[in-house]
Amino acid sequence: MEKDNFFQQELSAINDFTFSNEVANVFDDMVSRSVPFYIEMQRMTAELAANHAQSGTNLFDLGCSTGTTMILMDKLVDEHVSFIGVDDSEGMIHKCREKLNSFNLRRKIDLEVADLAQIVPVENASVVTMVLVLQFIRPMHRLKLIKGIYDGLTENGVLIIVEKILTEEKSFNREYIDYYYDFKRRNNYSELEISQKREALENVLIPYKTSENITMLKEAGFSEVEVFFRWYNFSGIIAKKTP
Repeated sequence: MEKDNFFQQELSAINDFTFSNEVANVFDDMVSRSVPFYIEMQRMTAELAANHAQSGTNLFDLGCSTGTTMILMDKLVDEHVSFIGVDDSEGMIHKCREKLNSFNLRRKIDLEVADLAQIVPVENASVVTMVLVLQFIRPMHRLKLIKGIYDGLTENGVLIIVEKILTEEKSFNREYIDYYYDFKRRNNYSELEISQKREALENVLIPYKTSENITMLKEAGFSEVEVFFRWYNFSGIIAKKTP
């Protein structure tokens, strides 16, 4: 796993963050040092997916990045469930394919390059996962995407999302962000790295409140929605399509 030094040197100009080939190469280190309880989130996602996956259906990992979620789910999910990983970054899909090939997985996994803001490739799915993905979709496209996922789910199918979030009460937002930056410092990110990445993400990562995500899920058709994880400004939600 290559070390994330992406923002270590001072940059003359900060461009919007993209999931480039360079980011893909260091992504696993980047996300493990930048997201609190990242492995625990992934483990919980895999457990929930295994509990709701239906034999003979598909499982879609939207925004699959380097394949970590699918690798963990493969150990637990019924082997008669087909996996499809989707990402809009060619670099991520390439890294994902390399990583998947290095593991002794129980099933063949199909990988697709697609822009989720334009196309929703979900069909005959009992589980859809989106781990730290929806926050990068422009807000104007999110409800359409969620409705497309809902339509592509089987009866009793579930959508599992993990997101960076805003607080419900504005007064706590700054406090939680400070705790988050303390977390990054504990993982050996410098003040320069924290500052430059924050600026690069400013117009790219647009979080919602948990309540806004729940409202959107229900508007899309989900009747059962539950929070399964929370750490300051990160949250995990499962939504079920019931008859």
